[in-house]
Amino acid sequence: MKVFDWVRGKVSLVRERLKEPISLKAKILIISLALVIVVGGGFVAYKFYDFTQNNPKFCVGCHLMQPAYDSWAQSEHKQLNCHDCHHLTIPEQNQLLISFVLKRPTSVPERHKGHVIVSQKYCNQCHTEGKAKRINKSLFHAKHVYMEQIECTQCHGEVKQDKSGLHHFLPTEKFCQKCHLGKAVHGEGMGGLACLNCHTDRTKDLKPGRKKCLYCHSSDENIRKELKEDGSMDVRFFVPDAGTIKRAKKIVFDEKAPMQFYCYECHKPHTQGKVKPKNEDCLRCHMGVPKIGKHKTHLNMDMQCKDCHRQHVWRVTEASAKKDCVKCHEYRSPKAFM
Repeated sequence: MKVFDWVRGKVSLVRERLKEPISLKAKILIISLALVIVVGGGFVAYKFYDFTQNNPKFCVGCHLMQPAYDSWAQSEHKQLNCHDCHHLTIPEQNQLLISFVLKRPTSVPERHKGHVIVSQKYCNQCHTEGKAKRINKSLFHAKHVYMEQIECTQCHGEVKQDKSGLHHFLPTEKFCQKCHLGKAVHGEGMGGLACLNCHTDRTKDLKPGRKKCLYCHSSDENIRKELKEDGSMDVRFFVPDAGTIKRAKKIVFDEKAPMQFYCYECHKPHTQGKVKPKNEDCLRCHMGVPKIGKHKTHLNMDMQCKDCHRQHVWRVTEASAKKDCVKCHEYRSPKAFM
């Protein structure tokens, strides 16, 4: 009871004091203290908010995020913070916090599960409007993003089972085949190449232009130099190594040759057995050839068109006849076979 009486006495004393007029000095002291509390509290609150929203080290406070943080720190996006790409609503943030506290997960849930992790609208903020590499001038992106409405993360940011690829956004060599089924490459020496080694941002249908094939199949170093200087995305990534270029069969394409097709019109690397054209492939266009001159005779001997017509030049000249025709019979002018 004595303690209670003592406390009651002190409270009464405080009340009496409060009834007394407050001096100017006391008022200044109270106002200053209030300002310190408000300003200091606001500053602490702001710094806490800024840390949680704009500092990637906040995310790594959860030990599960360490691999993600380490890969981000070495990625193309290391100058960005997590929330520049990953956006959560307040309810989603609270749900994530509650889930972490109650469930104590030991691993990060599998990626996607039918949901887009980063919406392409956030990618577009940098890659169509900002200072990052622009995708709106790329035919690959025109086809996949703007026409097909494919989300960026469906191609970029593939994360494998061992978490490799996390925060590294270049599609793997054969990633395109996840959608383009049956498009494996059967070409001699081409099986290990990336899709972008052939498919080009320079043609409207994204199929390889002639110079893209000549990147490997020509001895002319100027062609490789020209394509690199152009800066298009299809020679910035997955560039064939020197060994692959050296092993590729070299051809000389004559700009005055009678046939000025794209290489893929005759060569079908995605179709087994059609990498190199055969007689039936040539005769689909040259249907009347067997009726001209000695062609039928040669075809009946199971000869291939290319036995006489040298690839990529095609015309049988006096010089080529003296070299090739004499392998089977005495020399005769090519005009004699017409």
